[in-house]
Amino acid sequence: MLTALSIRDIVLIEKLDIALEKGLTVLTGETGAGKSILLDALGLALGARGDSSLVRAGAERGVVTAAFALPRTHPAFVILKEQGVDAEGELVIRRIQNADGPSRAAINDQPVSLNLLRQIAAALAEIHGQHADRALVEVSAHRRLLDAFGGHEAEVNEVAALWTKVSEAEAALAGHRSLMERAEAERDYLEHATEELRALNPIPGEEAKLAEARQMMMSAEQYADALGDAEEALAGDGTSVARLNAALRKLERRRETAGGRLDHVCQALDRVLAEITEAERAIADAQRAFVFDPKELEKSEERLFALRAAARKFKCTVDTLAQVRTRFDDDMKALTDGGGRLKKLEQAYRAARDAFDGAAEKLSNRRRKTAKALDKAVMAELPPLKLERARFETAIETDAGKPGAHGIDRIEFMVAANPGTPLRPLMKVASGGELARFMLALKVILAAKGSAPTLIFDEIDTGVGGAVADAIGARLSRLAGNLQVLAVTHSPQVAARAGQHMLISKMEEVASKSKRMVTRVQALSAASRREEVARMLSGAQVTEAARAQADELLGAKG
Repeated sequence: MLTALSIRDIVLIEKLDIALEKGLTVLTGETGAGKSILLDALGLALGARGDSSLVRAGAERGVVTAAFALPRTHPAFVILKEQGVDAEGELVIRRIQNADGPSRAAINDQPVSLNLLRQIAAALAEIHGQHADRALVEVSAHRRLLDAFGGHEAEVNEVAALWTKVSEAEAALAGHRSLMERAEAERDYLEHATEELRALNPIPGEEAKLAEARQMMMSAEQYADALGDAEEALAGDGTSVARLNAALRKLERRRETAGGRLDHVCQALDRVLAEITEAERAIADAQRAFVFDPKELEKSEERLFALRAAARKFKCTVDTLAQVRTRFDDDMKALTDGGGRLKKLEQAYRAARDAFDGAAEKLSNRRRKTAKALDKAVMAELPPLKLERARFETAIETDAGKPGAHGIDRIEFMVAANPGTPLRPLMKVASGGELARFMLALKVILAAKGSAPTLIFDEIDTGVGGAVADAIGARLSRLAGNLQVLAVTHSPQVAARAGQHMLISKMEEVASKSKRMVTRVQALSAASRREEVARMLSGAQVTEAARAQADELLGAKG
């Protein structure tokens, strides 16, 4: 639910902070007080198109912040996690509109794109009103609402999964057919290239090893000279092993009578002899390693140059030659396997499509049964909403030739505003008020199914009064039992049913140099609420009779 709305420098609102509660909240006020500004600000937070004209005159930017408290299982968190946005518990949307044009958005202080914001916002709140009803604009939403009403989630998920398999099987089949066509057109080239690469037998990583070995062999003479110098130094005057051994034996004969004074010297000489012996052995080993056959160098160079020539020929790197060989081998197999692979792919596609067709037909049949139940339920809701002459019908067009992830049905809500007129799409027939009341009827029937947790209704009671307004209020109240409902209203019958009542007013504020109009929003106490409902009943001059009638309304609905 929407727990708080903060607005800074939007049109006539300089600073506004609203705390919102569960259930039904109504916003009332005189015409021109600024109710539309409040909804425009909320719409901005929910991803509406930015507009620099929304920024209050003299301000550099306008900021709208909306905080939502959601269960951890809410779909918004799944979407945010997929996008790498950290969010848990409370979700805070901030939209900043600059006076010079561009706007930006953030969720929990992490920048997000406008597309992502709209995707998240659609799962958080819906705005239904006189001029815009985003929940009904997209026909795909009609299918979603019908499936939610019928509890088709399992079937819808199954059809979507089967369609994925169909798409994958179809892509594999098309890819193999394309491969066969390409291979047939290039048969001579493929045969030659396959034979050439089979004879070459390239190995990934071979180029680096050959280049290293070639460099090593080319530098072998330099390494050998350096090792020879080291060998000569060890064997030179003053460091020969024979002389050191003779000195050590002479000292060891006198060691026992020296009282330990020669022990350290003998140990040191012994270590020197051991290290010299190890060094001589290491030099000998290294010298053997750097002895090479010129023919071996020639052989390595030929192999390296052959690999690089093949890479240039086939327009790839040496390390990917093996992959090119595999691809050519696959192309040749496509030509020589007698169509075996093609038959398997065709069978897999037919099996996937048969499974999808069966599940899609089953879902379509369920949708038709559900549509009848939905139509009956909506029709029962229409008379109290002053739509008693209208007809509502869920049109389902089934076309197995146009399958998709959601099945084979195109679903659209149709209405006939007057008796004897043909059914036409809801968005093309219904007026602003009628559209919102149709949506209210649908939402009441669907309750918490297929709905965002927060619903905003903008003046859906315009042009009606008395019993119809009371019916609208009753339905908003029913909705508020499962969802959070915000309603901008001019109807005292609707306002009386609210759990929270907010008054929107416009007043003149005296600034340091000039006077300006500002919009204020005030949560009403019980006494103030009584006065506001009385004003809504009687107009500018509140009478005692209006107050008594307000008491009656509030008492009956409270």
